[in-house]
Amino acid sequence: MEKIKFERNMNVTVQEGFDRLIRIKRTQNLSPDTLSHYEIHYRYFSEFFDVTKPCREITLDTFYGYIEYLQKTRNANSITINTYLGSLRSILYFFMEEGYMDKFDVKLLKKEKNIKETYTDDELERILKKPNLKKCSFTEYRNWVMSNYFIATGNRLRTVLNLKIGHLDFENNLILMGKTKNGRQQLIPMSKSLAEILQEYLAYRKGSAEDYVFCDIRNRQLTRDGTTTIVRKYHFSRGVRKTSVHAYRHTFAKKWILNGGDIFRLQKILGHSSVEMVKNYVEMFSDDLQKDFEIFNPLDNFMKNKQGERIKMR
Repeated sequence: MEKIKFERNMNVTVQEGFDRLIRIKRTQNLSPDTLSHYEIHYRYFSEFFDVTKPCREITLDTFYGYIEYLQKTRNANSITINTYLGSLRSILYFFMEEGYMDKFDVKLLKKEKNIKETYTDDELERILKKPNLKKCSFTEYRNWVMSNYFIATGNRLRTVLNLKIGHLDFENNLILMGKTKNGRQQLIPMSKSLAEILQEYLAYRKGSAEDYVFCDIRNRQLTRDGTTTIVRKYHFSRGVRKTSVHAYRHTFAKKWILNGGDIFRLQKILGHSSVEMVKNYVEMFSDDLQKDFEIFNPLDNFMKNKQGERIKMR
């Protein structure tokens, strides 16, 4: 493919520069969701800054001014504002590399400590209690299977909605995730418990390799908003007030860490490009790691086996 070349000059407007950025990103096969993310946050910036002006007029002061603008108009915390700034930073760095504006460091806000919502064991017990297949509807059964899938894999909602029957390899106990955040295909292990649940479900659900695993009663793919509503109603019917789909992912990470799983495998399973996010999970769940520490600590166990013998200070 012939490389797209653009003239480097300081007179390119912000709108022209952004149009060129999107054109290049399309040739790099970025996912529609990622392109949409760029366009949405560019539109927010265009409400603050006149995009018919040259890129060179964007300075560090402009960037700080935009942060103040977001804080006043969006009334959002630092994490939310950083989602706005992250895309803008990529856009500005593109402008700098192309020679449309002077270079400067674009730093995000310092993150506030964020405690991720997770499901308790009691909530999981209610959610994962198997319905009576002779009495329940297909949708209730599907919702139960989908909840088991979420907690067994830690997959993002988008990945689950795009999962097809042909992506499930029961012979090798593997799952092919074809729709991930970074757009790459990824293989993850399928636990024995999940494999048994999915095999029973597919025997009931039927369908071809190209059909979506989780569908509506007309065998159509579920939507993001529809699934969010489905999860909320299903949880309420089980007496659980938490309804976050993403909380399944956080719960998976928490359980993995508390059960002694290593963070490098967790990184691969969750599909993070670096181990930094996984380290954040460890930090967030540090209080839970402290629980029953003496029970599992080698030294404390050794001292117990000494039948109460203690080292006395002179």
